[in-house]
Amino acid sequence: MLELDLSQEIAALRATFGDIRTVIDVDALEAQIAELSEQAGAPDLWDDTANAQKVTSALSHRQSELKRITEVGQRLDDLDVLIDLANEMEDEDSAAEARAEVAALQKTIGDLEVQTLLDGEYDDRGAVVTIRSGAGGDDATDFAEMLMRMYLRWAERHDYPVKVLDTSYAEGAGIKSATFEIDAPYAYGTLSVEAGTHRLARISPFGGADKRQTSFAAVEVIPVMEEATEVEVPENDIRVDVFRSSGPGGQSVNTTDSAVRITHLPTGIVVSMQNEKSQIQNRAAAMRVLQTRLLLLKKEEEAAQKKELAGTITASWGDQMRSYFLYGQQLVKDLRTGYEVGNPATVFDGDLDGLIAAGIKWRKRKRKDDD
Repeated sequence: MLELDLSQEIAALRATFGDIRTVIDVDALEAQIAELSEQAGAPDLWDDTANAQKVTSALSHRQSELKRITEVGQRLDDLDVLIDLANEMEDEDSAAEARAEVAALQKTIGDLEVQTLLDGEYDDRGAVVTIRSGAGGDDATDFAEMLMRMYLRWAERHDYPVKVLDTSYAEGAGIKSATFEIDAPYAYGTLSVEAGTHRLARISPFGGADKRQTSFAAVEVIPVMEEATEVEVPENDIRVDVFRSSGPGGQSVNTTDSAVRITHLPTGIVVSMQNEKSQIQNRAAAMRVLQTRLLLLKKEEEAAQKKELAGTITASWGDQMRSYFLYGQQLVKDLRTGYEVGNPATVFDGDLDGLIAAGIKWRKRKRKDDD
């Protein structure tokens, strides 16, 4: 006789889910959605394009967040029904489905629980990710492309919309750099723990000596900030270069010089965009990223000054934050958290949630210790 009892597991899930609802404050979230919906329905909304985009983006993100919470609550209710059905009908298929759903909900609710740790000023925003190859020649540019694919696959696993803004291909293998935007709630808070220098150690596929090659790539993550457009950038402070977009191996993919590179002369910040169809669109996208970086730079300088006055300057994470070993012992190891994965192939295929969750928890503890 079939007697499926998952009451303890479900009770634990409901308790954790209740805590999550309290931290997120679902009532406040619904009130925000109602207010933003009213603003979005105003007949003159698009008279101010910048404000309209800010309102609709905020509304979309909060609706997505509420939908995720609501769907988990519904799945918990449906699970009770499924277990009752399995026991009543003595149906092993329904019992197996119920066990699988418990495991799936444990992961989903675990992810939501980690999200409650994202309470930084911009953590709830979308993210703009830039990857740059470092030392290591063809191995480094190939590694940069591997990292780009890894993050795009991670976003795909979560059904997050992605827009590639710029890709600079290397003459040999891989990419020199790439910039892409992930438009999803908490994408910045989640992915910001990925920022830093990543190291790859493997037997190089580009050399004939079968020697171990070490290469590096840098990952930068900044939030999508509508208010950054308010940052004034004098024309005298920038140099704008236009060039022809290129594909793999340096092939031209456009017949016009539509790609744009903006250099901010006072800081040396360089932003390139080439994936939009026109020079005007690429320049606008580049300016938005430049303004965001300048706003973040200003806030970082202000924070550093406050810490200096208080005498509590703390070291940064350092350059190298994660190593990927693809020879001998196959391993991915985060050097900050100690978290390890013994199957690098799954990581490069976008299975990053364990590494990211460990990073978020590490950062939360670090911030608490610094306060």
